[in-house]
This record gives sequence, structure tokens and C-alpha cells, in this order.
Amino acid sequence: MSTTPDLGHARWVASSFSGNGGGHCLIVAPDVATATGTVPVRDSKSPDAGTLLVPHPQWTRFVRHISA
Repeated sequence: MSTTPDLGHARWVASSFSGNGGGHCLIVAPDVATATGTVPVRDSKSPDAGTLLVPHPQWTRFVRHISA
């Protein structure tokens, strides 16, 4: 059994804080995160460069830290 989520049909979204100025942002797949407890993260400029899979508790700490 694979522990890597299937991202083939993932819905990728950008933060509302990213703005519309050229696509320089991280994007996440929230539906996959909800289903698996792992947050897939990738670069919007290079979506084929790879995906970082972050456990939900660590992602929450990261977001809280950068929001402070």
C-alpha cells in the first residue's frame, strides 16, 4: 500500500494573500490534505518540479509562524 497520495486529479489552490501579480506563490491541495492528513505543497511557477508532502501538524505550525 502506497503512503503517497494520488495527486493526479488534485485541485490546487493559492493563498488569498498571493495576489494576482505573476504567480509567485506556493499552492496546496486542500482536498488531499483533508483526506490524508498530509498537505501537498508545490511551486506555482514550476508545478512539475515536485511536490513537498507536509504532515498537517507541521503545516499548521508553519502557517501560524509566517502569519505572526
